[in-house]
Amino acid sequence: MKKLLFYLLLMPRLLWAQAGTLTGVVRDEQQRPVPFASVALPTAKLGATGDAQGVFRVTDVPAGPVRVVASAVGFTAASRTVTLAADEVLDVPLTLTAAPAALTEVVVTGVSRATEVRRSPVPIATLSRREITLNANTNVIDAAVRGIPGLSAVTTGPNVSKPFIRGLGYNRVLTMYNGLRQEGQQWGDEHGVEVDGYDIDRVEVVKGPASLLYGSDAVAGVVNLLPALPSGPEGRLRGEALTEYQANNGLIGNSLGLNYQKNGFQTSFRASNRMARDYRNAVDGLVYNTGFRELTLTGMVGLSKAWGSSHAYLTLYDNRQEIPDGSRDSLSRRFTRQVFESGLDDIKNRPLVSDDELNSYAISPLHQRIRHYRLFTKTQVHLGGGELHLLLGAQQNNREEFNHPTVRSQAGLALQLTTYTYDVRYHLPEWQGLQISLGSNGMGQLNRHQQATDFPIPNYDLLDAGSFLLLKKPLGKLELSGGLRYDLRLVNWSDFYVGPNPATGFDAQSRAGVPGAQLQFPAFRQQYRGVSASVGGSYLATERLTLRANLARGYRAPNIPEIGSNGLDPGAHIVYLGNRGFRPEFSWQQDLGVLWHQPTVDVSVEVFHNYVQNFIYQARLLNDAGQPVVIVPGNTTYQFQQAAARLYGLEASLSLRPAALPWLTSSSSFAFVNGENADAARLEREGPTARYLPLMPPLRGRTELRATLPAREGCRLTATYFRASLDGSARQNHFLALDNSETATAGYVLLGLGAGTTFASRAGRPVAQLVVQVDNVFDTAYQAHLNRLKYFEYYAASPTGRTGIYNPGRNVAVKLVVPF
Repeated sequence: MKKLLFYLLLMPRLLWAQAGTLTGVVRDEQQRPVPFASVALPTAKLGATGDAQGVFRVTDVPAGPVRVVASAVGFTAASRTVTLAADEVLDVPLTLTAAPAALTEVVVTGVSRATEVRRSPVPIATLSRREITLNANTNVIDAAVRGIPGLSAVTTGPNVSKPFIRGLGYNRVLTMYNGLRQEGQQWGDEHGVEVDGYDIDRVEVVKGPASLLYGSDAVAGVVNLLPALPSGPEGRLRGEALTEYQANNGLIGNSLGLNYQKNGFQTSFRASNRMARDYRNAVDGLVYNTGFRELTLTGMVGLSKAWGSSHAYLTLYDNRQEIPDGSRDSLSRRFTRQVFESGLDDIKNRPLVSDDELNSYAISPLHQRIRHYRLFTKTQVHLGGGELHLLLGAQQNNREEFNHPTVRSQAGLALQLTTYTYDVRYHLPEWQGLQISLGSNGMGQLNRHQQATDFPIPNYDLLDAGSFLLLKKPLGKLELSGGLRYDLRLVNWSDFYVGPNPATGFDAQSRAGVPGAQLQFPAFRQQYRGVSASVGGSYLATERLTLRANLARGYRAPNIPEIGSNGLDPGAHIVYLGNRGFRPEFSWQQDLGVLWHQPTVDVSVEVFHNYVQNFIYQARLLNDAGQPVVIVPGNTTYQFQQAAARLYGLEASLSLRPAALPWLTSSSSFAFVNGENADAARLEREGPTARYLPLMPPLRGRTELRATLPAREGCRLTATYFRASLDGSARQNHFLALDNSETATAGYVLLGLGAGTTFASRAGRPVAQLVVQVDNVFDTAYQAHLNRLKYFEYYAASPTGRTGIYNPGRNVAVKLVVPF
């Protein structure tokens, strides 16, 4: 098989398929040309950009059925499926409307083949580049949280957001960049995903077990961050320059993207840089040590021909992120900073942080540096009447936390994680409407400590592999799909010793027999196995009404911290203790959905129930007297535990486009999830404070009203809009109260206002897009329930009556995008 793949990739002429050409004009509902619309053929990975008159041309298109998708800023994407004969030049007229309608969008995440959102039995939501651009976001996960109900994030400052889906996160949510799984110490709270938010063209979120396609770590769902492929005219360099400023934390962002294609050759490059100082709110003022500096480089080169396509990607990410600890003066509530090591450090006598430090863009000595590198290839080949897809990738994550104030160059935590990934699947030719896909994916990992002083987890090796079978069969209005998967994971590490280093005065990795060396992580070797399965269907009751249902069994192997932790995570200020006897988690989730789609209204309602066996969670460690165990002064101690859990909830959305007011749109969404401990023995032993699961997002809703001014003949301003939004979260009383792990969180409502327009040349070509956004207009003081800084408090009482750190206050953002 390896020889065959190698031969096919090196000699694509043997797989040459006859091709044709697609041409056409993209028009709006009034049959006026839409200038510079994008036309894409997702399956063939081809595309083009129309000219000022909306005319497009795509060459070298494989003969046979092909799906054509047209899109433009301010319009709903439109698609058609046509059949192209060999050497034919086929005219394909396309019409765009100004109304956003999401239910007919095509997705590639969580399904065997490209599928309409409404035909997927598993709930899938999307967010377009347009919506990302129109919002002021510090990172791409926050952008997705705004637009996708059921998605939330645990945050540690403005640039650190961990995605949660329906109340589950960390290693239960698989984050991917263009189909490559993101591997970078996902168990940690204090860093986010390592991607360039300016480079993301689309976000696809699977809300529910996706273990069937991706194996362990996708038991709660998937967040796939997709970059754009080149779509400019043949033989012409295209691109965009972007700059933005956000007033709350002084964020300055700049990005330059370039792309080029000719005769099937495609290449793109993007360089982005962002920096921010400490953010501000009405309660805390400027919050010390929440600034960052981030640099990202992304490159792609590839071919897209009639035989298929092959693309290679290289990304480099470098982020210096400050680490807040929340220490303050007890009376003035001004922030203080650590200047001595833990043994000599007196929280009550730390010096105050100066105004110059709070307003500086300089990164403080106590910070983390995260560097992430990816190199991967994606290949699609038409073979034997079917399609072969192959992804091969290598990535390395280097994470350092500098937490020694007296020796600033000494990292407390220094981990290097290297991951090799493969994903191969073959879509067999359809047989009497039956679609069959076979595949296998997995990874190998090596995690190694570098020159560090803190060792929360051991050095470890991991091998992971799984194989799956997927089936899909349309039966008139009913479409059924399902599959089966088997996974195997091997985790092992050798004895790991820690001892004093006389040269530095700190602990260091050591060996058996060295004076003072202690065995911190005894050797470990364990296999984990799991079977995932799914069966579901969608039913087009009418052209407007879709019903869908799904039953899925998900699988997740315990991650390394859960089984091996035995040390301090200095960024989280927590000592973690693992449990070597943990068993894999298995979930049984049921989903029911009702979708209604018509030109003026879109409605969706999704309900779910999820029962998780062997659910792993953190709880504070207590001694025999019921008091919290303190292993490292100033840090809390948590031990991972395992029990049954139950989650249930719903998401609903409503989009209105009044026919009498075609320039006006309204969208509303609502999400609720409740998670409870289902272990009766534990509840009887620990009482009602242990009833709820940790980190459950509160009931949340969002409403937006947007007015887009109609285009006027001869006007140089196009796609001009005004918008107003309300984001609300209810009070969260369903929290893990055991040992004061969490507290209740008050509800809040935030008002946002925005406006934007696109400047056009005399020929109608977009010259610049301007976006202005104001979030939290009334500077409301609030704490999100999933904000970890809410618990950063050193005192039992506060003179203001408010404890912990609050979320950012009012933020005015300006963004300018210049295409060329």
